[in-house]
Amino acid sequence: MSSFVISASKDGIVIALKVVPGASRTKIAGILGDALKIAVSKPPSGGEANRAVVEVLAAALGIAKKDVEIIAGHSSPRKQARVRGVTVDQVQALATKPV
Repeated sequence: MSSFVISASKDGIVIALKVVPGASRTKIAGILGDALKIAVSKPPSGGEANRAVVEVLAAALGIAKKDVEIIAGHSSPRKQARVRGVTVDQVQALATKPV
């Protein structure tokens, strides 16, 4: 089974992401290389895609949006997100969980 980069820290779980803005629908699309691929229907302008990523991760993990934060790659398709209140196993399950 393929895997993506996840690291645990005292501040939460950090996830490597590959974001595809402007997709036909928002979904977690699986794994691409070392990152969790997320397609969002929002455009990249004005931070709309980043907000959509936060929303989809929070919904998929069953946590509040305030517990998900983009910490790197704000203007890049390659991002890192910090997630609080979940385990590494819960995050790894996202690769196979339909949204």
